[in-house]
Amino acid sequence: MSRTVSLKRTTSETDISLTLSLDGSGRAEIATGIGFLDHMLTSLARHALFDLAVKAKGDLHIDFHHTTEDVGIVLGQAFAKALGDKRGIRRFGHALIPMDETLAEAAVDISGRPFLAWDVIFARPKIGEMDTELFEEFFRAFAMNALVTLHITRRAGRNAHHVAEACFKAAARALRMAAEPDPRVGDAVPSTKGAL
Repeated sequence: MSRTVSLKRTTSETDISLTLSLDGSGRAEIATGIGFLDHMLTSLARHALFDLAVKAKGDLHIDFHHTTEDVGIVLGQAFAKALGDKRGIRRFGHALIPMDETLAEAAVDISGRPFLAWDVIFARPKIGEMDTELFEEFFRAFAMNALVTLHITRRAGRNAHHVAEACFKAAARALRMAAEPDPRVGDAVPSTKGAL
């Protein structure tokens, strides 16, 4: 079964087209109008081994909030749709990623119960022109729409760029692990309930 999904979402604030393949090679074509977000999404695709194409036009003349959050929404929706009924996946994933002085941890459960636990502090309010508070908004939008439980923690780190990038890489590796087929599970749903 193909785990590739294309979605489009248009509101008065944003216009987003996205294609996600869970069984890709890490290729990314990202154009959100927000340079640092493009950088983070490219890193996420690369380290999750997802193929990801995103084109977003948003009300950047106001700020970056709507575009960042709405990209998280559409990516989450695509992730959930690409997984289908979640048969044969590992379900759980985790990663502990160092980046110079920074150490970030992510753990995910593809549970059908959306939740974000975010324990990440940034030493400064912006990276370039992007507000650092928007990373939490992105991951919350993703988790709620992907229907996953996601924990992201900064264990160490002072450089805001390193902290953000390590968080995205940790999330990528955790999602990659959780979404991978588990040969021992076969066609079963990895839950005692029989459904996720």
